[in-house]
Amino acid sequence: MSRCDWCGDDPLYVKYHDDEWGAPLRDEQQMFEFLMLEGAQAGLSWITILRKREGYRRLFDNFHVETVAGYSDAALEQKLTDASIVRNRLKVFAARQNARATLKLYEAGESLSGFLWRYVGGEPIQNSWRQMSEVPATTPLAERISKDLRKAGFSFVGPTIVYAHMQATGMVNDHLVSCARHSACARLA
Repeated sequence: MSRCDWCGDDPLYVKYHDDEWGAPLRDEQQMFEFLMLEGAQAGLSWITILRKREGYRRLFDNFHVETVAGYSDAALEQKLTDASIVRNRLKVFAARQNARATLKLYEAGESLSGFLWRYVGGEPIQNSWRQMSEVPATTPLAERISKDLRKAGFSFVGPTIVYAHMQATGMVNDHLVSCARHSACARLA
């Protein structure tokens, strides 16, 4: 099977590429998970976060928004002692802040998934990149979403993080056209 160059041959990366990345995702809890993991990645490689994903799931109650929103400062400080996650205080505390911002969306009658997918009209943007060098790190749309997320109270949602989230959750199909997943993800739209 032909794949995008970025996943290399690491089995965890290949599985993520083949099974998740770029597939349109609308599940609320998974959208929150990806937003939190993308924020945790800031300044790090994605493979680092993939290797710690199960630790995040365990420590953050499978990214159950209401539970994460209710964490005390002491509970978050305790999570910082666990090496199964990236122990960055700002990122760990941002999980609670982002859960609370997500709850505010719910209170306003909006889901996180609906909020994000609205920016692409509910349909994935289908790109046709031929080389990895063509794939952008961010776009004007990601900049707009980032700004709106920050206005809504989210943190660790800069334009690059938002664009990575859009790619991961299939809001944009950034698989190379030579990659077997490009057409597979397009069919999932």
